[in-house]
Amino acid sequence: MIRRNSAPLYAFILVLLVVSFFYSSNTGRETWEALPQRVGLGEHVGASTQPGGQAHPSHDAQDPEYDEWNPKLNFKAGSPMPPGHNYTSVLVIAKTKGEDIDWMDEKLPDQEKAVYVADDPKAPLHPPKNKGHEVMIYLTWIIDNYDKLPDVAIFMHSHQLTWHNDDLLGNDAALLIQRLSRQRVWREGFVNMRCSWYPGCPDWMHPGETEQNDYKKEEVLLAKSWSELFPLDEVPSVLAQPCCAQFALSRERIQAKPYSQYVWYRDWLFNTRLPDSLSGRIWEYVWQFVFTGESVFCPKEHICFCDQYGTCFGGEEQFNDYVSLKNELDDRERELREWDEKGIKIEEAKRNGELEKLEELEKPEPGKDEELGNEIDRLQPIVEALKREAEERGKDPRNRAMEAGREWQEGDDF
Repeated sequence: MIRRNSAPLYAFILVLLVVSFFYSSNTGRETWEALPQRVGLGEHVGASTQPGGQAHPSHDAQDPEYDEWNPKLNFKAGSPMPPGHNYTSVLVIAKTKGEDIDWMDEKLPDQEKAVYVADDPKAPLHPPKNKGHEVMIYLTWIIDNYDKLPDVAIFMHSHQLTWHNDDLLGNDAALLIQRLSRQRVWREGFVNMRCSWYPGCPDWMHPGETEQNDYKKEEVLLAKSWSELFPLDEVPSVLAQPCCAQFALSRERIQAKPYSQYVWYRDWLFNTRLPDSLSGRIWEYVWQFVFTGESVFCPKEHICFCDQYGTCFGGEEQFNDYVSLKNELDDRERELREWDEKGIKIEEAKRNGELEKLEELEKPEPGKDEELGNEIDRLQPIVEALKREAEERGKDPRNRAMEAGREWQEGDDF
């Protein structure tokens, strides 16, 4: 009697278990993925859903095809172009309203340009949201032009003269753009517009770092951001490439990744809770992974200067010799400036009657200025001659190929 009365209860429990099983099969994956994970190298962090909810999703946003996520499978050297091919190119510029870009029309009148004004929604070209510095602009241009790309796209800031443009090219953005070998961009797919390693190479960002570095505030945020951006790729121990988010891409390299991935990246930027400055800086050492599949991208400096800009010293040893002499010249010029500044401060103290300050000021060493001037006069013509010879050597495409270590046959292009 007791067993007969218990049968409905057992049946109810059985049905409940079956329903629970099917429910868990539908939701278990989402529940598991939403659990936080311990941060560590090679591990992923946080939920797989987009961070911060859907604050500003793209209208046609969709998750990438995960089975095609690993970009290394698609990255290959550019398909051959006939010698003399006229490479089309667009210069994509990120600027603010207050930045002057008149130099572009003066120095680059024939270069097609796409100038985005980050903080002016009424500008002909502007990003959908002023966030992430140049990253939002670069990704927006790629998304908007994915099906009508030029052979080469050059992504740069709006300043003409700035420290992060290579000193060997006069720190001049116009010179970088004019002398950039579109052929090399096409061959390589991705090139950094800066050849000099410092800052950024060969060992720069460490996503596993837990103590904040005031010079690299984004470093401690990289592991979590990486897992959100690249959910199927292990968190690398090192991220490195020459600074500072200026690079060039071939059409083939951009299109090696599906359109949906660029939408995914931009949606991350829309939705991340990181402040504007840090979300942009996160990407400074991520671009090379997006477009090469490598966490460390540090091409030899002498090859970059030669094959990319036509300044060929003849090899790594010769380039290093030039760098040593140039550094020596820079040091002497700096020491002479410091000597002059000491004298200027002393003269100011005398004029102002600041006797106590005058006693404390360091006196310039007598005759040191003449000694430094003589050394500068000796080094300057040597350095300038080596640079001229390198630029002349770079006018021959054979020399560029030899220094870069690539094959070259008579009639080949740069």
